[in-house]
Amino acid sequence: MRKGLKQAEVSRRECAAGLAMFGLFLAGCSTSGMGPAAPSAALAPAPGQQGAIRAPVKIALLLPMGGMGETASVAKSLKQGAEMALFEVNDPNVQLVTKDDGGTEARARAAAEEAIKDGAEIIIGPLLSQSVSGAAGAARQANVPILAFSNNTQVAGNGVYLVNFLAEQETDRIVSFAASRGKRRFAALIQSDAYGDLIEAAFRNAVRRSGGIVAVVERYPLAANSMLAPAKRVMEAIKAGETEMAPIDALFVPGGPETLPQIGPVIAYAGIDTKKVKLLGNSAWDFPTVGRDAAFVDGWYPSPDPVAWRAFSERFAKTFGSAPPRIASVSYDAISFAISLASNPPGTRFTQANLTRANGFSGVDGIIRFGANGLSERGLAVLQVEKFGSAVIDQAPASFEATRLSAADQMSTGSVPAPN
Repeated sequence: MRKGLKQAEVSRRECAAGLAMFGLFLAGCSTSGMGPAAPSAALAPAPGQQGAIRAPVKIALLLPMGGMGETASVAKSLKQGAEMALFEVNDPNVQLVTKDDGGTEARARAAAEEAIKDGAEIIIGPLLSQSVSGAAGAARQANVPILAFSNNTQVAGNGVYLVNFLAEQETDRIVSFAASRGKRRFAALIQSDAYGDLIEAAFRNAVRRSGGIVAVVERYPLAANSMLAPAKRVMEAIKAGETEMAPIDALFVPGGPETLPQIGPVIAYAGIDTKKVKLLGNSAWDFPTVGRDAAFVDGWYPSPDPVAWRAFSERFAKTFGSAPPRIASVSYDAISFAISLASNPPGTRFTQANLTRANGFSGVDGIIRFGANGLSERGLAVLQVEKFGSAVIDQAPASFEATRLSAADQMSTGSVPAPN
């Protein structure tokens, strides 16, 4: 694949040029949603079946490819991750068909119908929850399963499986780990939106399950300087806890590179001793400069083991000319899982039994398995922030035999929809 590959639909000429750089041969390249797929070498006879013609196994990828905003940028990285998996796994009998779902329910349904008409046996995507709902309507009628990128648990089930990271499981992982290290009284500073609602509910449930106490929760609007007052109230509660001999010993601050740089100075200004009050995060903490702010150094957050991610990131950057966003590996893994099932006979490839197998799948982001309710369970590590990068302090399980709780059990009570 050429460095700086354009995000128009990949033509066979582009595939061939790019695969020459990989030293691979692949017949099933991504085809445009605007017309019929190009002829594929996947029709060549399989070994031992000279004279027989094997129809390609078609995997559809539905993404909101239009526009220039953040959503389009995320969709671009997901498409790149999917194409990279197609090239690297290199199954000549698999063809990837990409469709623009428009980011709306109606257009996603139309894209799914078109993909199914083209012969797609499984759908990867969409990204946005409303698009998942639209695509699911068409997919269920055709008995075609969906591996969706949405993290909104409300759209899961009945043939829709969520392959993205779920806030409930991440939150339970970090809170239960903190509790195992003696943390009992928890505070939280959480964004004020639908996703924040989801995280707050998950946080309260996780603390309750761990036997801890929620001392204070403050919410902040996503606007410039809007988190200052809520953050100060949390800091005041922490100081009051020390005075009242009921110290708060963990502060949960979910957020990423857009929000943490604004919170760090407030923590430092308030004089909070982060050696006594352990800062806890979510997987969004997993960005290279998180330790640049001294307030977050030694903080804990859940994430897949970083070794495989680093190798993936290097290959991605070499292929596309820029470092991948964290979500790119989710698409890579989803395509890889689908390809791993594609060798099964027609009609048995993407059944619920195969998709929900007990030992799950293993990819860049570690082990994952799906429940019949469409929710995923991941094996997550706990990382500690260092001045430069992060280090694993509690390993991710290598298999599901080593896990104690399933995500399906943890989330059986339902949750508040997330924004995507």
